[in-house]
Amino acid sequence: MTFEEAEIALEEIASALPREIFDGLNGGYVLLPDLIVDKHGLLILGSYHVEPYGLGRYVTVHYGSLMEAYSYYSPRKFRDELKHVLHHELIHHLESLAGDKSLEIQDEIDRAQYLQNNLYRDDDLL
Repeated sequence: MTFEEAEIALEEIASALPREIFDGLNGGYVLLPDLIVDKHGLLILGSYHVEPYGLGRYVTVHYGSLMEAYSYYSPRKFRDELKHVLHHELIHHLESLAGDKSLEIQDEIDRAQYLQNNLYRDDDLL
């Protein structure tokens, strides 16, 4: 799926959601071309941002990261992943408005478990 096709798909996915979900998301959502990794080298597919000055609350979806992870997917399956990322980040938004950090905490737990199960020690190479 090209970047332009992904932009159209993201807009269609967002348009199918109730408008109330976007209340308070004054910076909206945007598809960026970036490939983003965290300090452990894990891909970051999307992010929810809260900035007290400037843009306020907004969602970024990282096309480059999605392509790194799912470039071999069919357009339909890629769109499903795009939908999953947008929905995930919008849940962060709704929880933030409610003062809830449940998904943020679960993301940290999932990341820690993944790292524990998938990173190797130097002596594993011997």
